[in-house]
Amino acid sequence: MTSSKPTAVSVDVPAGPATAPAAAAAASPTGPAAAAALSPARGVALYVGALLGPGLLMLPGLAAALAGPASVLAWVGLLGASGLFALIFTVFGIRLRGGGGVVTYAAAGLGPRAGRAVGWCFLTAVVLGAPVVCMIGAGYVTALVGGGRQTTALVAALLLVAVTGLTLAGARIGTAVQMVLVGLLLAVIVTAVAGSAHAARSANWAPFAPRGWSAVGSAASVLMLSFVGWEAVAPLTRRLANPARSLPRITAAAFAVTAVVYLALAVTVIAVLGPRAGGAVPIADLLRIAVGAGGPAIAASAAVLLTLAAVNAYLTGAAALAAHLRAQGRGETPGVVEEQGPGRARVLFLAIGAAGILELTAEALGVLDSARMVALPTTLFLVVYIAATASAARILHGWLRVAGVVGCAASVAVLACSGAPALLAVVVAVAGFVVPARRTRGAEPAAAALSEATRSEATMRRLETCSRCAA
Repeated sequence: MTSSKPTAVSVDVPAGPATAPAAAAAASPTGPAAAAALSPARGVALYVGALLGPGLLMLPGLAAALAGPASVLAWVGLLGASGLFALIFTVFGIRLRGGGGVVTYAAAGLGPRAGRAVGWCFLTAVVLGAPVVCMIGAGYVTALVGGGRQTTALVAALLLVAVTGLTLAGARIGTAVQMVLVGLLLAVIVTAVAGSAHAARSANWAPFAPRGWSAVGSAASVLMLSFVGWEAVAPLTRRLANPARSLPRITAAAFAVTAVVYLALAVTVIAVLGPRAGGAVPIADLLRIAVGAGGPAIAASAAVLLTLAAVNAYLTGAAALAAHLRAQGRGETPGVVEEQGPGRARVLFLAIGAAGILELTAEALGVLDSARMVALPTTLFLVVYIAATASAARILHGWLRVAGVVGCAASVAVLACSGAPALLAVVVAVAGFVVPARRTRGAEPAAAALSEATRSEATMRRLETCSRCAA
């Protein structure tokens, strides 16, 4: 619970809306004891949980609706880009361990203004991402009990109101529960994929690109939401006894697990469902084939539980990030900020809930569709990744710099395929960059100090040595 007296806490930027629960789990325990208690195996579980989220229940179908079977190419391309993200964030996580997460990573190479812009983008993405996650749970409920677009939006609004109320009342999903929910998601996906594989048909792959090759880019622009989460390395580093040794191994294992899950699901949705692959509830359709008539009910139950946990986790993460940005604006050291007071947190939660209701109303009225709803937070996360990889390209050396350049170019390319929603991301980033921060007298930007330290040749050598294990 939040105390009435502000206390110093360490803050990390939360993971994205599709991946928030286990990212919050990774950050929840604090102190030396917690850091020493995290084994590499548990680190892999937490990192995988930070990457997998309820977005997997909807995004494969949405990508198939946009690009048909060719959407698999978007999955493959994003997996390649995420390998670069994993490498870059592992290097940053080993070296820049002071807290602040991706805000600090961007500021280290691009300056404190860029770090602040990244924080603004991340916070705005959380606000816009909450109703997206609620739409996932609502879509599975209405697919089970019946109802159209307006009914789905209404159920999503009810879920958002419920989880906002629970969060305001002090409810927090614990680490153990979050990991159980991640296990539930994996169990549902494995059952759906393995149980329905017998219904795969080669004919379902033709025509391969019914909407043209440019549609692959559109599919990638929404699928990117499932690839947000690599920045969750920040809270893990403080809980590992020897991050330089174990973090690259954890990252490599997490990447292998997520690659297998993503590709298996993407291929199965196309091969099994064929023309029905573009539906809003592809996992329910697969489970109906795998386990029979009870499949949609299982999918709906899992979707609601995962939705509630995800929204709760990143509402609390958003409060921590907002406090971090305020402290950074006052010139305090990033990573050590005042804990949110009850009043400020309450106002933030209510603002997120109100913004979500407006977004869901627009969806119900047909002003927004599912693809555009997903694209709004996704473009903001893309700006975050563009800044982080650009920072890496500027301050790292050798092949690590090449990884930063390629990762940045890939992120820019996906953003360019996002259409009009990209304009919002640009506006938020520019606003965060140009709005002046209030700094206390004598305060020295921590990001500038980090940048100087990272630029030294000795540091570069250590970074490159530590990251070879992740290659």
